[in-house]
Amino acid sequence: MSESVNLPALGESVTEGTVTRWLKSVGDRVEVDEPLLEVSTDKVDTEIPSPVAGVIEEILVAEDETVDVGTALVRIGDGSSSGGSETPSVPEEAAPAASAPEPVSVQPAPPAPAPSAPVETGYGDQAAAEAPAPAAPAQETPPAPAPAAPAPAAPAEVPSPDAPVEAEAAPAASPAAPPAPAAPAAPQPPAPEPDHTVAQPPAAAPTPSTAPEAAPAESESGSHASASGYVTPIVRKLANDKGVDLGSLTGTGVGGRIRKEDVLAAAEKATVAGTSAPAKAAEPLVVSELRGTTVKMSRLRKVIAERAVISMQSSAQLTSVVEVDVTKVAQFRDSVKSDFQQKTGQKLSFLPFFALAAAEALKSYPIINATVEGDSIVYPDTENISIAVDTERGLLTPVVRDAGSLDLAGLAGQIADLAARTRDNKLKPDELAGGTFTLTNTGSRGALFDTPLVFLPQVAILGTGIVVKRPVVVKVDGSEAIAIRSMVYLALSYDHRIVDGADAARFLVQVKNRLEAGDFAANLGI
Repeated sequence: MSESVNLPALGESVTEGTVTRWLKSVGDRVEVDEPLLEVSTDKVDTEIPSPVAGVIEEILVAEDETVDVGTALVRIGDGSSSGGSETPSVPEEAAPAASAPEPVSVQPAPPAPAPSAPVETGYGDQAAAEAPAPAAPAQETPPAPAPAAPAPAAPAEVPSPDAPVEAEAAPAASPAAPPAPAAPAAPQPPAPEPDHTVAQPPAAAPTPSTAPEAAPAESESGSHASASGYVTPIVRKLANDKGVDLGSLTGTGVGGRIRKEDVLAAAEKATVAGTSAPAKAAEPLVVSELRGTTVKMSRLRKVIAERAVISMQSSAQLTSVVEVDVTKVAQFRDSVKSDFQQKTGQKLSFLPFFALAAAEALKSYPIINATVEGDSIVYPDTENISIAVDTERGLLTPVVRDAGSLDLAGLAGQIADLAARTRDNKLKPDELAGGTFTLTNTGSRGALFDTPLVFLPQVAILGTGIVVKRPVVVKVDGSEAIAIRSMVYLALSYDHRIVDGADAARFLVQVKNRLEAGDFAANLGI
């Protein structure tokens, strides 16, 4: 008995989704909650897990096809109607495919067996077992006719009636080729039941006794290829950051998929092995595999592009920048980060400090937190800060709701959780909606600052650059001196339709003063 898996509801106002990639094929076995496919909407890309365990019998929606919520995507059953290995015999309709005029019963141990060839499932993979070819190609005359179908008493494993049966014989390359039985270089050892023998292609030439082991080996290879071919964005990014070669790893996840733990373990081994090694030379240039190629835009990239153009055409944007001395923040952070991580499980970065200072300033200058609706200005009663997260699929902005009520521990926890689930493609669509202000940490990749783009309906976005130590002029006991300080640039882009330069400057100066004071002991939250 089979069951259909439908496209589930993907969040408020989402009515359809596009199948971007199938992670499983017909004939594959899946477990409960194992990902089946990737679906893209105008709000989020996500994986659809299987609600049941079984064998994929039929894929109903092709890649790049857009369907409504509730549409059947795939049928999953016990495999009895899929092209699996449990189909007892070749159906009568397949008999005309053989060139023999009439069926011949299967002999227990023929002295000169007809050549065998892989049975193709029609889905791109070989079946778990291979049946003898019903007859030789039309252009040559075999010494003895082969059976058109296995005897009912000893059924062979073949495809379902819907799948094409293709018999290929490597030796029969042309009409002038020698008879097929002369192709094998050496006779194969006899098997107890020849009609169940799994015959491999001539190139591999395995014996019937080793053939049953070929299927598990092929399965393991397929799992490894799947793990290497599809790796979640967060795992791929982590491997890139840690310098771990994914191709060298064996995954411990479902189906051999590589997990974060596998990457971290490999990175730790590499670190331990390299502690006593001398300083390595400059890393070789890595050439992207995309060089010289043309690829189609993803649905998410199209949405980002359209929104960016609309925002630029519909608003008047400009950017103001201030330089901030965060030396006191750095000193406070260093003094508490060990205790903070022990109690919260999170590393204390600079980002929660920036978010807290921004949330406080939004309360004082709500015009930076406002939105435009027609000829009206709407001032929200909460500070819902969108956090820009870089993923392989594109830039996404999950929302920290009511950020103005959170302390450093609360902000650090929510930012880390949202960022991890965004990169791992596990966000709910509603978690990307409702932001009133955006914070983007452009310094995480080494940029001093940039001029970030405001996305409507928001009217402002704050970009935080990299924190660097450099010599600056400071006042000591009323005199000027040069000292090494931790410095950062903060860039505020805003919609000049309702936000004036003075508004932006006031907001930035309050954030600057809050950070330079460095008094966050009461806001630590541990």
